Amino acid sequence: MTNILITGGAGFIGSNLALKFIEKGYQVTILDNLSPQIHGENPKITSPLYQSIDGKVDFIHGNVTNCEDCFKALQNQNIVVHLAAETGTGQSMYEIEKYTSVNIGGTALLLDILTNTQHSVKKFVVASSRAIYGEGKYECEKCGIVFPATRLDKNMQSGDFECKCPHCGNSVNLVATTENSKIHPTSVYGITKQVQEQLVMTVCPTIGIAPIALRYQNVYGAGQSLNNPYTGILSIFSTRIKNGNCINIFEDGKETRDFVYIDDVVDATVLVAENDKANNEVFNVGTGKTVDVQTVADTLLKAYNSSANTIVSGNYRLGDIRHNFADISKIQKLLNFKPQFTFEQGIEKFTTWVNSQDIGEDKYEESIKKMKEKGLYR
Repeated sequence: MTNILITGGAGFIGSNLALKFIEKGYQVTILDNLSPQIHGENPKITSPLYQSIDGKVDFIHGNVTNCEDCFKALQNQNIVVHLAAETGTGQSMYEIEKYTSVNIGGTALLLDILTNTQHSVKKFVVASSRAIYGEGKYECEKCGIVFPATRLDKNMQSGDFECKCPHCGNSVNLVATTENSKIHPTSVYGITKQVQEQLVMTVCPTIGIAPIALRYQNVYGAGQSLNNPYTGILSIFSTRIKNGNCINIFEDGKETRDFVYIDDVVDATVLVAENDKANNEVFNVGTGKTVDVQTVADTLLKAYNSSANTIVSGNYRLGDIRHNFADISKIQKLLNFKPQFTFEQGIEKFTTWVNSQDIGEDKYEESIKKMKEKGLYR
């Protein structure tokens, strides 16, 4: 029997992944600190994610920043799927030490233990992120393929949210971001995911472990925390709507993301864990399609039959990107991966699940207040 360790395995992606591996006959160990921001104060009662895997895995309540916890978790493992991380672009811009300690330090600690002790790990899959790309890949009519720098505060204050060519300053057209695109994150979170990936891809081959990095796009789906104000906008908007609160759409509502359903993310992760063609490779995991934020809000309001107000406010967060969507041709060609859920299909499953949940406190305003205090919200 193959033993798999999933760090952060009680989280949204991790718990779904664990159940899939169990279904396929693997022995699963989870190392997770059960963060109250995700799981509430009493996970056995307040966290459906934890409840879904409780009793089905070898669970270690611990932290990837703790040497003893990591050493214990790594014993007798064959595959490591490293998901444990602090997530949230906005929060990362003011909790810098926390994000770097957990995301970079935790990864370094796992690799240090694997480098300096006896182990049975043969494959290490790290959850990277589309955030490492910063702004996506664009085409300028004059300069060709370009990778715009961070948007200027003064431009966004005047309502100009689009990216510009970094060479001539002209308008640019968005194209799909390939794995060989420029890596230039615009947030602390993105920087930490870049370093995580580089550590794994650099260290693992030197110690006989096959590394794989998965650059997840915007993951959503049934089971995603509805109480964490730093999670994806689908959950944030849903909680706002269910509480009868107004939806504040940042910028002009035309900013886009590649929204990928949780089941497709799980399938891609299982695929690379099982297929040696994936070894030593980096893959985008998404749908290859764009959806703008205004469409997200409109779709959710319709699904919930809600008349909640929406405001296209022109507000913005420093560190946010304008657009990005994945070119997924590499994982399609090499591993025959194909997303099974369109945005419309995924939203239907997600909103059906949300309608079955008890909706808790909306903490969005609290998160915005913190960003305002730090000067990161306009």
